[in-house]
Amino acid sequence: MSRIGKKPIPVPDAVQVDIKDRLVKVKGPKGELSETVSERVKVSHDTESKTIVVERMGDLKSDRAHHGLWRSLINNMVVGVSEGFKKELEIVGTGYRAKASGNKITITIGFSHDVVMTMPKGIEISTPTPQKIDISGADKREVGQVAANIRKIRPPEPYKGKGIRYKGEYVRRLVGKTFGSTGA
Repeated sequence: MSRIGKKPIPVPDAVQVDIKDRLVKVKGPKGELSETVSERVKVSHDTESKTIVVERMGDLKSDRAHHGLWRSLINNMVVGVSEGFKKELEIVGTGYRAKASGNKITITIGFSHDVVMTMPKGIEISTPTPQKIDISGADKREVGQVAANIRKIRPPEPYKGKGIRYKGEYVRRLVGKTFGSTGA
């Protein structure tokens, strides 16, 4: 039995859940998400105890794998529409900076041109300081993908540590070449 899969998902008061056939719709203060679940699991919503329960159809290895997966995905939907998800990025380097305006972000990162990215619907972006980027939204996958796409513009390099990194990310530093005579 999947330890994660058999845990019921608590549903806050502000969240509405609608399950029809295999389509699960979750609506809350931060937005609305929907997902079509696999035919290997059965999803049911208990309105009295305010929980969602995910059950697997069989005992095959793939059924057990889908059990925990879909429980986690539905839980992420409920948490996303009630609280939301947030990723923070840091920019390290002289002259490197970012500026958000509306649903666009302009990043100056050492190229001959500025990099301008448009955010997808449902993603909010802000720059509290020129070296910090905050990405937030209801869909955990979308927030993580946008953060990864921004980081991919200039990942941190190992010699000086310059680039875009996640907040708190450890960048393993390498020692550069040494110059001078070896005495031979």
